[in-house]
Amino acid sequence: MTFEKILTHPGGAHKDEFLACSVLLAIHPVPIVRGEPQEEDLENPQTCVVDVGHQHEPNLLNFDHHQFPKDHIPTCSLSLVLQHIGIYEEAKSYCDWLETAEWMDCRGPNETAKKLEIDRAAMAKLNSAIDITLIRRFSAQNRLDKGNPIWEIMKMIGEDLLHFINTLKERVEHIERTVKTWEFEVNGETKIALFLPRTDPLINEPSMGVGQYIEANQLADKVLAIISGDRRSEGYGLSRFNDNPAVDLSCLESESDVHFAHVRGFVAKTTATSQDRLKELLSKGIVA
Repeated sequence: MTFEKILTHPGGAHKDEFLACSVLLAIHPVPIVRGEPQEEDLENPQTCVVDVGHQHEPNLLNFDHHQFPKDHIPTCSLSLVLQHIGIYEEAKSYCDWLETAEWMDCRGPNETAKKLEIDRAAMAKLNSAIDITLIRRFSAQNRLDKGNPIWEIMKMIGEDLLHFINTLKERVEHIERTVKTWEFEVNGETKIALFLPRTDPLINEPSMGVGQYIEANQLADKVLAIISGDRRSEGYGLSRFNDNPAVDLSCLESESDVHFAHVRGFVAKTTATSQDRLKELLSKGIVA
């Protein structure tokens, strides 16, 4: 996927085309021009036309959604770019903010607030100075080239987003291959803990991808806790899942091989490495 420039609309900007352009910059770092597309732009496969032009023609790299009917499933220019490069489904699963961004761009804050089941006034409280400054500075420019601070930041955002999605995809696949499921009886119901064997070398975030694995396999109502490698020792960390009230790991503080147990009971660290001992520790932390 190569192209010579990215063209998006002038004037006020939104998060969807900002992020769509960022992803495209990560794929191919070219100038961004902000203006109305001409017919030759829409017909030129070397020009990515983003969020403008009323055409969705991926073979010509035209990624606009404004021509879709109003009852179309919320889809923004970022959605179309992610679909084109084949990682949209992963992005939708791994990036909790993506669906909200789609709704905001297509349905506006009132409908998005209803979708999120929050008060409309809360929507503005979710913005930060980072969002405001980056979008405002992007909006103020007609052209962005390599070396421009906003262009450079956008490229970094796109690179990090693609890295996050691709790395998490690999991590979830690794979890599917290696995870072990331990069963426990809690109040007459069978619940489970997920054990992630240590890797050598240990990855930076040993539990990364577990939430996505749980969601993909519809295990949220069954999982009590997660046991994964501790980055600060040769042992393991035990953590309760979703603040499950059936687990209180603070009671492990007196165990000889437990060097940390949080007073709130949501995490404990141990030098133990055998699965039998780890199961025993977790059993002691199940209080229901």
